[in-house]
Amino acid sequence: MYMADDISMMTDPYGRRITDVRIVLTSACNLRCIYCHREGEEINGCARFETKHQMSKDEIVELLKIFETLGIKTIKLTGGEPTLRKDLCEIISAIPKGIESSMTTNGTKLAAIAKDLEAAGLSRVNVSLDTLRRDRYKKITGQDMLPQVLEGIEAAVSAGLTPVKINMVILPGINDDEIDDFFNFVRGRSELILQFIELMDINGWADKMNPSVHDNCKFVEDLEVKLSREAEVVVTRKMHHRRKYSLDGATVEIVRPMHNAEFCANCNRLRVTSDGLLKPCLLRNGNEVDIKGLKGDELKEAIALAVKNRRPFFTE
Repeated sequence: MYMADDISMMTDPYGRRITDVRIVLTSACNLRCIYCHREGEEINGCARFETKHQMSKDEIVELLKIFETLGIKTIKLTGGEPTLRKDLCEIISAIPKGIESSMTTNGTKLAAIAKDLEAAGLSRVNVSLDTLRRDRYKKITGQDMLPQVLEGIEAAVSAGLTPVKINMVILPGINDDEIDDFFNFVRGRSELILQFIELMDINGWADKMNPSVHDNCKFVEDLEVKLSREAEVVVTRKMHHRRKYSLDGATVEIVRPMHNAEFCANCNRLRVTSDGLLKPCLLRNGNEVDIKGLKGDELKEAIALAVKNRRPFFTE
C-alpha cells in the first residue's frame, strides 16, 4: 500500500499527480508509418529493428512492482510494436492486479494472440488505423497489411479486450476524406471508440511529409468544434481533459496535444523508453533519468527525480 509520502513523491512541481505510466516494450516495429514520432526515442526509435538495448523482462517486472507501491493506476504498453516481444504475455501477467493494463498496437499480429493477451490479464487495446483503404494503408505504413489489422480488431473484440480504441492520426491531404468512413466503422458498436489524433508535428518528425499535413492542428481543432456542437453527450476525461463525444451511435475522442496548454496542464503520465530511461515528457529531450540496473529504493528515487523534472511543454 502506498503512503502519503509516496503521493507527494509522485506529484510534480506543477501539482500534477502521476497515476499513469506508458512503457515502451521495444523499439522494433514491422511497419514504417510516415508520421511515426518513435515515442520520443531519438536513438532506439522504431525506424530500426535493433532490440539488444531493450529492457529485459526482469527489469520491467521490477519496475512494475515499484510503480504499484507508488500508487500508479494504469499501465499502457506500447512500442515500436509490443506484439513483437515473445515474452509479452509474461510481462502482462506481471502487472499487479490493482493496476489497469492496456496496450497500443498496430494490430497486424493481434488476431493470433488476442485471447492469450486477455488471459494474461490485459484489459483492452488501442489499434492504430489511419485508413480503411488497402492501397492507402500500404502508402502510409509501408506494408500491405490492412486485412490483418481489421481481423485483429475483431479478434480483440471477441476476446473482450474492450473498448477497443481505433487510433486515427488525421493527415490532411492524405486521409482526411475518410472521416465519415471511420464514423461508419464504429457506429452502433459500443465496443469500439474512435480516436481522432492530431499529428505530432514537432522536432522535425513531420518535416519530410507533404506540406498539407502541417495544417493538421487547425483541421483537428475545427473538427472538435463541430463535434462539440453536434454531440448528444460530451464527457470530459480526467487525463489531459480530453473530451469524449457521443453522436448518432458513435463514440469519438479527440486527442489534441499540440499547442494545447489545457492538455499539458492535466497530463498525469510518465514514460519509460525501451532502453530504460524515464522520460518526463514526450516532447522534451535531455531531462530523462536512467534506470537501467536499478532496484528497490534506488529505482524509487530515480522515479521521484523524473517526476520532479516534469514541466508542461505548452503553457498559456
